[in-house]
Amino acid sequence: MAMFNPYQQYEKQSVMTASPGELTLMLYNGCIKFIKMGIKYIEEGNIGEANNAIQKAQDIINELAVTLDMEYEIAEQMYLLYEYMERRLIEANISKDMGILHEVEELIVELRDTWAEVIKLNRQQRYGGYE
Repeated sequence: MAMFNPYQQYEKQSVMTASPGELTLMLYNGCIKFIKMGIKYIEEGNIGEANNAIQKAQDIINELAVTLDMEYEIAEQMYLLYEYMERRLIEANISKDMGILHEVEELIVELRDTWAEVIKLNRQQRYGGYE
């Protein structure tokens, strides 16, 4: 019998009720989490777990890429950036290069922070300055 986990229930509900913008933010946060895990596992010498974590980060990058609305010019530029990051994650996974992981992490953090600011500004415009 599975135990009731209120955190898992909250997390599931958060995903189910999130706006598309909030879902994108969650994907960025998840990617950062898995990159950090990959780095930690490499430091510990746990190559199998590092591989799994980096592949999860790659999966998130793929998801971000395939959900782009290519009608907008910026989407093409974002696609190229996601493609670059995915390639770099593959390289990092093959060579277990933490420097590459840090590089991709920095790019994702910058995108996440920018996206969070966009969400904040959108809410301020929509709700007259209230968050």
